Amino acid sequence: MKSATHLRSEYLADLTMVHDKIVALANAIPADKYAWRPVPGVRSVSEVLMHVAGEWYLIGPMSVGAKPPADFGVPREAMAKLEQLTAKDEVLAQLEKSWAHSRAAIESADPAALLGRYEPAKMSLARAALRVAGDQHEHLGQLITYARAVGVTPPWSK
Repeated sequence: MKSATHLRSEYLADLTMVHDKIVALANAIPADKYAWRPVPGVRSVSEVLMHVAGEWYLIGPMSVGAKPPADFGVPREAMAKLEQLTAKDEVLAQLEKSWAHSRAAIESADPAALLGRYEPAKMSLARAALRVAGDQHEHLGQLITYARAVGVTPPWSK
């Protein structure tokens, strides 16, 4: 159980760093650039940010056997609805709300329930954490590229 507690703690620390950088970028990118996309058919800035929020509502909690908020709805529909939000203030609010839910779910996960393969992920905490963290880092890299493309230097790079 000690190893599951340690892994959960390290997982949360990594996701917190990703969260902090994504929110810093979301704040640094001007509102008029939220509709920017590198090419047609690729997610815009706001769509990427809301995709990440959707993952914080759904995938983060599921990675430790928890559920999205009761009002989240059907995942595919809820994710699509989130990605329609484009106003910077709404996007920032959803980022914070979704992160609070994900963080609380990960912090409160019972380490004993994370040993071996657990529901609903049907995989170990280590595998779930690596998959989710890897995906979150990929979106962070995508947002760094988007920010630089619209003339924004990531705040931690100055």
